[in-house]
Amino acid sequence: MAKLPEMTKHRGFPSGLSGTGWQFTIRRANPNGVAPLTERPRHLSRDKTESLADAAFLHAAWHYFGAEPFVRGNLDAGRLSRLFGREIIPAEKPFDPASYEAMLKINERVARESFPQAFDDIMEV
Repeated sequence: MAKLPEMTKHRGFPSGLSGTGWQFTIRRANPNGVAPLTERPRHLSRDKTESLADAAFLHAAWHYFGAEPFVRGNLDAGRLSRLFGREIIPAEKPFDPASYEAMLKINERVARESFPQAFDDIMEV
């Protein structure tokens, strides 16, 4: 078996949105390579739980990391990509979108406009 890449695990970060299939973290590094972060569009006509998952993920990220830069680590590429380039942005230059060690940060101004409920102390889901 190939040696897995190093990956920071964010202990205590929620694994996903309960009652749905939306995940926030991955269990282990991908032996076939790191899934790159890309800007993914959000469509209003999609499953409403997906938008709720975006807000809940951002809520968890804000309360876990705050305004400080953070390492991508075991955060799910799919969930990050739905926020990437808007609410979550690179915190370093050059930025490697296919690295578990990539540094990210929350774009607080945009995030507060898009998901104001994510900044509440408690978010009802």
